[in-house]
Amino acid sequence: MDRGTKCIYAGGFDPPTAGHLFMIEKGSTLFDRLIVAVGLNPEKSYTFSTSERIEMLHKCTEGYKNVTVEHFEDQYLVDYAESIGADYILRGIRSHQDYEFERAMRNINEDLNPGVTTVFLLPPRELCDVSSSFVKGMVGPEGWRKAIRPYVAQPVLEKMEQMLK
Repeated sequence: MDRGTKCIYAGGFDPPTAGHLFMIEKGSTLFDRLIVAVGLNPEKSYTFSTSERIEMLHKCTEGYKNVTVEHFEDQYLVDYAESIGADYILRGIRSHQDYEFERAMRNINEDLNPGVTTVFLLPPRELCDVSSSFVKGMVGPEGWRKAIRPYVAQPVLEKMEQMLK
């Protein structure tokens, strides 16, 4: 029985950005199943809780029938991929720094589990400078809602507005 292609797109998603949503949209067309996995990196401090990030991603991806949102922690991504039967990991490359980091991670992941393949996608030019940190850094000054609107989906904007109340 063919189980189809299953892929994981993992990240902190703190908060999800238009760049993340580009990756999810493209990943949903490339793979039969796309699992958006909210990871917990112990080296990072998060603005939003894991449940808030999952909630935002659920709202942003509800139109995709083959996309599910999950979370994982205390596990290497490649091991998590194997544990849920995913053969692919999807990663975005915005810059040469991203490329160098992701290339090294791809090589390590292959050493750990050669059965899981990493696939890289480049976002469109207008999203290459968008990151969660960039978006969060724009919040606060007068006009911030208008400034970040092109970079986040409506559920994320609403969550960020709630955060400031």
